[in-house]
Amino acid sequence: MAKKSNGLNAAKKLKNKRKNFQWADSKYVRRVLNLKAKSDPLQGSSQARAIVIEKRQLEAKQPNSAMRKCVFVQLIKNGRQVTAFCPRDGAIKKIDEHDEVIIECIGGANGRSPGDLPGVRWKVIKVNDQSLDALVRGKIEKGRR
Repeated sequence: MAKKSNGLNAAKKLKNKRKNFQWADSKYVRRVLNLKAKSDPLQGSSQARAIVIEKRQLEAKQPNSAMRKCVFVQLIKNGRQVTAFCPRDGAIKKIDEHDEVIIECIGGANGRSPGDLPGVRWKVIKVNDQSLDALVRGKIEKGRR
């Protein structure tokens, strides 16, 4: 193990060492090179509009055995395609193909997929500018587009 520099003119060497060793920290690298926003389909924004391409059922990871209802959507802002989860019972029935939806991050641990859904990081919150939650509860009816 190399000894720390000490002496009258050691400050510059200590400073340069600290600067170089920062690059060993993966969190520092991601922050400085802005890697999260570059790889994120939403490009750093919290929500995005998208068009539904198809409805899908994904199998949950072990030990669960459910078929989770999801939609495959294409983002309007950049054309990227992602899978978004439809929360609540019967929510998938309120969403049709070619509907315009708003998706947001689910927000699991470490910003990754939550729970038993592999690779699904987004959820649907609005359909044709109407709250999906209100549609499922029967508070409002789905509007015509």
